[in-house]
Amino acid sequence: MLPGGFGAAKNLSTFATQGPDCSVDPDVAGILRSMHESGKPIAALCIAPAVLAALFGPDLHPSITIGTDAGTAQALEKMGAKHRAAQVTEVVIDTQHKLVTTPCYMSATRVREVAEGAENAVRELLKLVEQSAAATR
Repeated sequence: MLPGGFGAAKNLSTFATQGPDCSVDPDVAGILRSMHESGKPIAALCIAPAVLAALFGPDLHPSITIGTDAGTAQALEKMGAKHRAAQVTEVVIDTQHKLVTTPCYMSATRVREVAEGAENAVRELLKLVEQSAAATR
């Protein structure tokens, strides 16, 4: 699970300074690629879906969300992702690519909304983990 916040846009990638022309930290990219190639689900909160868009957008065109911010959604789509608008507690699940995203602080006005969205993302991530485990048995 990728945490959100400015750190994801600044430290896990260069999205904070380069927007849709960003790159992903090589170590983070390696871990995420390995997880995806192994069929392991990945979740991303808040702005962290930008990391997924930068890494997987050009080839996989995953469905992800950062909420309802039109400018950020456009940036993700420019990177090749398919942005789906979602409310703060909603989760977008790309079952084909095993990605779970939720807006968190991109849309929240209260901490409890962030908590609910994050909990929903964890719940959906665990469902995908269980499905993946069952498929490999």
